[in-house]
Amino acid sequence: MQRRRFLARGATMLLGGRSLPALAQEAAARDARKAAVDTVTLFLCGDVMTGRGIDQILRRPSAPRIYEPYVGSALDYVALAERRRGPLPRRADPAYVWGDALQLLDEVHPDARIVNLETAVTAHDVPWPGKGIQYRMHPANVDCLTAARLDCCTLANNHVMDWGREGLAQTLETLRGAGLRTAGAGRDIEEAAAPAAIELAGRGRVLVFAYGMRSSGIPAEWAARRNRAGVNLLEDLSARSADAVARHVRAFARDGDIVVVSLHWGGNWGYAIHADERRFARSLAAGGAVAVLHGHSSHHPKGIEVHDGRPLLYGCGDFLDDYEGIGGHEVYRGDLGLMYFPALDVATRRLRALRLAPTRVEGFRVNRASERESAWLADTLNREGRPLGTRVERRGGLLSLVWA
Repeated sequence: MQRRRFLARGATMLLGGRSLPALAQEAAARDARKAAVDTVTLFLCGDVMTGRGIDQILRRPSAPRIYEPYVGSALDYVALAERRRGPLPRRADPAYVWGDALQLLDEVHPDARIVNLETAVTAHDVPWPGKGIQYRMHPANVDCLTAARLDCCTLANNHVMDWGREGLAQTLETLRGAGLRTAGAGRDIEEAAAPAAIELAGRGRVLVFAYGMRSSGIPAEWAARRNRAGVNLLEDLSARSADAVARHVRAFARDGDIVVVSLHWGGNWGYAIHADERRFARSLAAGGAVAVLHGHSSHHPKGIEVHDGRPLLYGCGDFLDDYEGIGGHEVYRGDLGLMYFPALDVATRRLRALRLAPTRVEGFRVNRASERESAWLADTLNREGRPLGTRVERRGGLLSLVWA
């Protein structure tokens, strides 16, 4: 025993008074700091729909009148939710809707926070003619977006112009006035097609390009033109279109930039990833111009693929919406969602790790999913990821992607 104490004291003296465990901790901390410098972590999620019912529980709700086939007031969506779960707050704090997501964001501390904002932010009261669903959040409620310290809202979707081009103009003005970058919609095609640039101190930029497709429900008339406001509409998924996207990206990107292509495509329900969708996504990844494909429109998460080290998120699901109390499609568990945290190598822009935080919308806010719900999401991602060469493992309350 005395010999062991003597040797331990001698070793401590040789190590400058520091024990082996202390040195191991210091080495781990150095490795973590180095990894943080060499890695860029993003936060991505599916559709964020803060209009309509959610807008009505915030501090400055819009006039509730809407012109949908079966609903004439946005307050009806609040009533449907309350019928299922009980009273919802009124004049809620701006951070309320993000719920547990704010703590998760603080824990992961991503370098850039990117969402698809699927609502108009406007007080304009004339909807797009014939548009059956109308999402609108009052501009005074934009602080519910800044509460999450978002860096970019993509807008190339089928609800940003629910209240016409006047509504789009106010949406752009309001978001930019609040310090939020936008991509995918603009006063003309040049602005709509331009990327949002997120500067990373000493580590280049994240460039976000946003496109929408008619398959998601975007009217053809919403396409931006040289002298017309609108969204950045992608005509098809042909090889020619993929080449055009890659060329457009390269016209803006500099060495070291991490490029995200955000794409609103496909229907709301169903796990199928069509052959042309996969070809298009893989083409962008293989060319090296695009680091992440951020797909959305489906109301539930879809399978994930990694091609040439690039994550292809075919459908991120709804992240926040006012569908609570609306029946139908329960088999897809549309109330469950994911927070996607891809960690990308700064030098190669390839995926190092992808962590996923399971969530559930309840009470018009984002909550951590239960153990059972997390297991359901894991099983779903494993089933849908099998033909794509991916699976997930549950680690400490999060899911970690494993790929070939």
